[in-house]
Amino acid sequence: MYLLGFDAGTSSVKATLMDVDSQAVVASATCPKKEMPILAPQPGWAEQHPEDWWANVKAATAEILATANIDPAQIKAIGITYQMHGLVCVDKNKNVLRPSIIWCDSRAVEVGRRAAEKIGPDKCLKRLLNHPGNFTAAKLGWVKENEPDIYRKIDKIMLPGDYIAMKMTDRIATTFSGLSEGIFWDFKKHRVSDMILDSLDIPLDVLPPIFPTFYNQGELTSAAAAELGLKAGTPIAYRAGDQPNNAFSLNVLNPGEIAATAGTSGVVYGIGDEPNYDSQSRVNTFLHVNHSKEAPRYGVLLCLNGTGILNSWLKHNVIAPGEDYPQMNEAAAAVPVGAEGLSILPFGNGSERILENRNLGASVHGLNFNVHTQAHLLRAAQEGIVFALNYGLDIMRDMGIRISAVRAGKANMFLSPLFASAFATVTDTTVYLYDTDGSQGAARGAGLGAGIYKSPADAFAGLKQLDTIEPDASNADTYAEAYRRWKKTLKNLLKD
Repeated sequence: MYLLGFDAGTSSVKATLMDVDSQAVVASATCPKKEMPILAPQPGWAEQHPEDWWANVKAATAEILATANIDPAQIKAIGITYQMHGLVCVDKNKNVLRPSIIWCDSRAVEVGRRAAEKIGPDKCLKRLLNHPGNFTAAKLGWVKENEPDIYRKIDKIMLPGDYIAMKMTDRIATTFSGLSEGIFWDFKKHRVSDMILDSLDIPLDVLPPIFPTFYNQGELTSAAAAELGLKAGTPIAYRAGDQPNNAFSLNVLNPGEIAATAGTSGVVYGIGDEPNYDSQSRVNTFLHVNHSKEAPRYGVLLCLNGTGILNSWLKHNVIAPGEDYPQMNEAAAAVPVGAEGLSILPFGNGSERILENRNLGASVHGLNFNVHTQAHLLRAAQEGIVFALNYGLDIMRDMGIRISAVRAGKANMFLSPLFASAFATVTDTTVYLYDTDGSQGAARGAGLGAGIYKSPADAFAGLKQLDTIEPDASNADTYAEAYRRWKKTLKNLLKD
């Protein structure tokens, strides 16, 4: 028997076929082979066509089946994880009405600010654990204000993963966790928030029905099965946003456990059992995948938009053609800690929550034409990402969250030994790296949701730890000085 997990991210869709018993990855595929485009019709905007996600789900499935050469009937459940906070609008015939406004789009910040003022900022934090900011609810408010003809045609809104599940099952639904990600959830009343809907003048019936995260959420229709090459009736038994799912994929389910990822965006995600919030909503609290009223689990999320996207920008615009990330990492590692005074602020991918939704842009500081080289830029970029993550971690520490050990997949930026060591040293944490990713987490989640695995212990029996990164005491002071310099630069810019 097998489980199939899909990770529909910003840059690609990854699929993993996992053996139920051994939990070995039988086949995996990532489509497209180059990053999916992000449409930017205006500065600060970011959109993608949902149809492109579906096309790449189909392409990845075809590649999986061609590689594994199995009978699709042996796939017993499907799981979906997806980029959070996006807005998909469909009409009564389930037709997409406009490109999805995705997570790093900044246009709705003002809409969210006005909603918070109308509700009352303190009330927002106590009941929503967040300000509406630039989340899905505010994005829908923007469509209502600026695209009334489209808004009038909306029958239901969805998150990106809900759209993919709809294409598979012909059912529109969402999850409790997903609604909290969109800032639609009242944490005090344990239901959809009337006050956020009222503040934006949005009717309740625009929201889909709600399913648990681990649950038979529908089955592949004959039409979807034909498009995918899978068996009709296969259950979709799990869906979750990418960051809660990243934590789940690392078996981070209980209070005090911390997960990190450093892909296009960078995230640190900690679990608590008490509803907690930052007074300035610079980090955000959502329902975790295993939350229940009886055993509450809240995920506190620190998100840095400008992470791997900065490294990708350098690869495509600065280094010589033909060189790839391993060569970049090697060049960066040859430069001293602190990049000899060069600093990079990586805030070039939309409004940053840790900066109170300011869109500061990326910038380079301390450049000396007589000292600095391409390699210095590469090192300063990786250090700048670490410093920005630690800046956010300082906010989480002020909330009382203890951070002494972090689990991460050995992927993306954590493939760089320099980055992994800098992260451990600057944050003063031990980093445990595992052989897993989002699509594997979605496959394991499907196994739990379908009842194939009876408990998380069963689902993670085959999870393998690959490496342990301890803080580098010999460079701790040098990193601390570089971080102080970096933070001083940021504070000066924030004064403007």
